[in-house]
Amino acid sequence: MVRINGKDLDIGGKSVAEYLDFAGYDLKRVAVELNGEIVPKAQYANTVFKDGDSVEVVSFVGGG
Repeated sequence: MVRINGKDLDIGGKSVAEYLDFAGYDLKRVAVELNGEIVPKAQYANTVFKDGDSVEVVSFVGGG
């Protein structure tokens, strides 16, 4: 299981890019923290979740 934003999900073996696409995130408007480290956008396709990982996904919303 991988804990994403406080929820346990069975996505071990999936890449960050695969998860973000599946969950409907706009890649231009998110930041991903994996086990306390920010994942560079260029690494989303190559960074694979493992059981026990802790992830925070933050979406940026425009406004004013």
